[in-house]
Amino acid sequence: MRISEFLPVFAALIAGLILSLGAAAIGATVIETTSTKAVDNQLAMRGYDWVDVQGDGLQIVLTGTAPDEQTQLAAQRAAGHVVDPSRVINVMNVVQQEAIPAPRFSIEILRNDSGISLIGLVPSGWDREGFIEALKRASGTGSVADLLEQADYPVPENWGDATEFGRTAIGLLPRSKISIAADGITLTALADSKDQKITFERALIRALPDTLPVAIDVAAPRPVITPFTVRFIIDANGPRFDACVAETPSGHARILAAAKAAGIENPTCTIGLGSPTSQWASAVETGMRALQDLGQGSITYSDGDVSLIAAEGTATSLFDRVVGELEADLPATFTLHSSLPQAETEAEEETRPEFIVIRSPEGQTQLRGRIADERSQAATEALAKAAFGSASVYSAMRVDDSLPEGWSLRAMAAIEALAELNRGSATMTEDLVTVRGETGNENARAEIASLLSAKLGDGEQFTIDVTYVRKLDPVLNLPTPQECVARANQRIAASKIVFDPGSTELNDAANETLDQIAEALKDCEDVEMEIGAHSDSQGGEEMNLNLSTQRANSVLDGLLMRRVAGVRFTAQGYGEGQPIADNDTEEGREANRRIEFKLLNAEEPETATPQDEAQQEASEEPQGENAAPEAEDATTEGADAAPEDDGETEE
Repeated sequence: MRISEFLPVFAALIAGLILSLGAAAIGATVIETTSTKAVDNQLAMRGYDWVDVQGDGLQIVLTGTAPDEQTQLAAQRAAGHVVDPSRVINVMNVVQQEAIPAPRFSIEILRNDSGISLIGLVPSGWDREGFIEALKRASGTGSVADLLEQADYPVPENWGDATEFGRTAIGLLPRSKISIAADGITLTALADSKDQKITFERALIRALPDTLPVAIDVAAPRPVITPFTVRFIIDANGPRFDACVAETPSGHARILAAAKAAGIENPTCTIGLGSPTSQWASAVETGMRALQDLGQGSITYSDGDVSLIAAEGTATSLFDRVVGELEADLPATFTLHSSLPQAETEAEEETRPEFIVIRSPEGQTQLRGRIADERSQAATEALAKAAFGSASVYSAMRVDDSLPEGWSLRAMAAIEALAELNRGSATMTEDLVTVRGETGNENARAEIASLLSAKLGDGEQFTIDVTYVRKLDPVLNLPTPQECVARANQRIAASKIVFDPGSTELNDAANETLDQIAEALKDCEDVEMEIGAHSDSQGGEEMNLNLSTQRANSVLDGLLMRRVAGVRFTAQGYGEGQPIADNDTEEGREANRRIEFKLLNAEEPETATPQDEAQQEASEEPQGENAAPEAEDATTEGADAAPEDDGETEE
């Protein structure tokens, strides 16, 4: 067959092939476009409009950034519902997720008599075992129940300060719960007494971290009070409580309301345990109204015994009416004893025997006046030595066998009452005990009233004139004036106040030192202190004096701005007049440029008081062999003078 015969056939085949390929290409394009559009519509309907759909022949390529892996897979499945899933190519990205935040780490520490328990979540990188060992050492117990869980996250900021405070607190508080976290601490605890509560709180405040807040709640149980005592007085100075206790919060509110109605501006009353009856507040309120009807006098509740003593000069008819109404109104559990004192004549007052105990600020105690017999004298001296110290007691009593019955027991009660004071006197006569003085115990007045009520018996008269002095309070542990001055000078020695050359302005370093001095003096009470500024010898003498005076005043102004309430400062410039080193050397001049604190006006001897007059009268009685040497009196008179303190007195 000729070639010419095959050409038409071959051309037809080629043409068919070309047409087939063209048709296939057109069909593929149509399928690609149709599939792409269908998938794009499907994803848009499902809310996946962030997906970019592209066709690649028969394949569908998905691109874009998914918010998370789950959404990415959901978009891929949605596309697979439109076309064959094998045709779907997933090249989508996923938004980079932030690291999962660390959990809140915390520890709850529980401590009681059985030991310590730890509950909470802590970081795995923290020294957990070391903390538990520190707790054992601090608390003195080997029993620590570790129920902590841990997580592999970094130790949070302030975690170390928080756990260190927790270790300190748990070692101090035998019954407590402490919740520790890096953003704060909550502490609750029980104390055995009010004094222990104050001690705990002060120790905790000193240990507080500066980096995070701490909530402290230390509770003390109600005290057991025996005898349960209220003593209400109305005299020339107005109404007041010498002692006041209540059995319940509602009774407390009732008694305080009655006190305010009687004219006491800021009455105080302790809620305690030991009330003899649930009608205590009602009985006290009734007695207070009765005393107001009398006008003046005192009413004392000691458990179930009530003593009403009217003032001298009260009309008998008024006294009888008030006593009768009070007896009828008091609950049946109370027994009333009433007394209307009769005025004594001048002759009786002059011959009236007395027993006097005087305690000086230095701790010296004098026993003066009359005692019933030698045996009672020895017993009284022994009691005084036991209460005040054997070396501090001086006895100048005189035996008088004509004294009334019970005199010695009353004298001992006066000694015990005075033992509650830091200084003062107790004066006893046949029908009255008077206690005066100062104390660092806020509850001393109530304790003395309770003691005298129990010791003297029903219907006996006593007066209490006691002042609470904060600086004498042993619980507060306030520094002495000498210690306050030493504290200020220690801060100066550690960080000297230096002024810029020729300047009187405090710089940053000086202000930091003043902050430390103010903190050191915050507990000082009634201290007079001089701020002395000194210069070297360079420059004129008058210029140095003026410059040092201005610098002393700058330090004074700085401390006044920091509100050091318990210290009265005086500024004094000394110029170059008191060098402590050689001004010919730079080191010596540096030492001479200084600020110094020193104590001013140490306590002067106290002015004469009624008890001093009583002491003088008693000292005029014959003293015999027991008379104190003259040096004793000289010591007593100058007792309040401050001891010498090298470098602290003015030249």
